[in-house]
Amino acid sequence: MSNQNSPLKHLNTFALSAYASNVISANSVDELIHAWGESTSQHQPVLLLGEGSNVLFIENYSGTVLLNRIKGITSTEDDIAWHLHVGAGENWHQLVCYSLQNGMPGLENLALIPGCVGSAPIQNIGAYGVELQKVCEYVDLLDMKEGTILRLSAQDCQFGYRDSIFKHQYDDGYAIVAVGIKLLKSWTPTLGYGDLTRMDPSSVTPQEIFDSVCEMRRSKLPDPTVTGNAGSFFKNPVVDATVAEDIVKRYPNAPHYLQLDGSVKLAAGWLIDQCALKGYQIGGAAVHQQQALVLINLAEATGQDVLNLASYIRQQVASKFSIWLEPEVRFIASDGEVNAVERLS
Repeated sequence: MSNQNSPLKHLNTFALSAYASNVISANSVDELIHAWGESTSQHQPVLLLGEGSNVLFIENYSGTVLLNRIKGITSTEDDIAWHLHVGAGENWHQLVCYSLQNGMPGLENLALIPGCVGSAPIQNIGAYGVELQKVCEYVDLLDMKEGTILRLSAQDCQFGYRDSIFKHQYDDGYAIVAVGIKLLKSWTPTLGYGDLTRMDPSSVTPQEIFDSVCEMRRSKLPDPTVTGNAGSFFKNPVVDATVAEDIVKRYPNAPHYLQLDGSVKLAAGWLIDQCALKGYQIGGAAVHQQQALVLINLAEATGQDVLNLASYIRQQVASKFSIWLEPEVRFIASDGEVNAVERLS
């Protein structure tokens, strides 16, 4: 099904009033290949989109928006783990619910992260101490030019902090069609963040962690169905230990998390909050009053409003802490994705 001159407001969680030349929904590999082939034969750019939870349309899109709606969850098990094969068009949070309801823990820390399963490997989504790379077994990647599917192991995906090979390769003419999830039967809780630190690791259940994560996210983050937003707008910066030490000396309560390589992860939301930017507004875009890491569409914001606000925030944080925040959200211009840092510089 396709529509000409299609609005994108309902297809991005920022609820920005952008338009595309065409929107096509694909429910199978064959439909993806056909839609991509038709669009490229007309020399139109093609943007693959899941639920639009991590994109910022800074302009109208000149080509075809191709919605990946491939569904399906199958599971197998062995003595060590459960193995899930999940269609890229499945909703991520519903997958977390499905796994818990079927007695397969391991995804509970990742509850309520918006978006589709197919988008999860691109960002290496993570929350409350767990990243996708911990549970990812493989990613099935469709080469739409050749009509073949390549299976990448988790190692092949080159996962990093909010990063993967899919941000640097396989971006044009490729589509993630399925993700393999491996959940170990020897489950151990991850309790290093937020309210989870108060839980007893010897008795806590996966459902209790799930409930706590949902409560924390709902108390801090605006519902995108009510207030347009793309969740965490900036990455938490990872800095040299000496930089972190200097900040903690000046601000003893500054959240900081030692990484395995000796670097330190800081909380971007805390850095923004120290600049007294909660509620700060440019045009129709504003910093959320409860969570400074979230930028919201307050009143018919444009992509340029959000762009200007994000640029101002970066400058204020850099001025105070000498740290330049990097966007987590993908910036989409008329011909496709552009370098977000360059657009904010």
